Amino acid sequence: MPNVEDLLKSTMTEIERVLDAKTVVGPPVTHGDTTVVPLVSVGFGFAAGGGAGNVASGDKASAKAEGGGGMGAGGGGGVKPVAVVIIEKDSVRLESIKGTAITVMEKVVDVVDKVATRSQNKRNKDSDDETGD
Repeated sequence: MPNVEDLLKSTMTEIERVLDAKTVVGPPVTHGDTTVVPLVSVGFGFAAGGGAGNVASGDKASAKAEGGGGMGAGGGGGVKPVAVVIIEKDSVRLESIKGTAITVMEKVVDVVDKVATRSQNKRNKDSDDETGD
């Protein structure tokens, strides 16, 4: 059944389009001297199949056969955040993310808060150094 082959090829082409390095390593987000790079786990599964055959009609006396066939494909996938790489001026670290999307947002908010606090502290220190305090 040549249509099944076409179906598989088009399915694989689409999966290859979706699965690239940008899918697993997200775009970096920079704030001040800190850059955060999200890492995600991507999983996909799919199946396709088809068949054709002859089905005898209800009239056994005529032994007339009718053609029958069918095909289909199905799949599913998911994307789950697993970690963030935090690149700071003097260090690089990997922070694991476990749990739900709420946990991910909490982690992002926590990192942004730490970065903002460090930036503010640095600005305050630089300001104090300039005024001689």
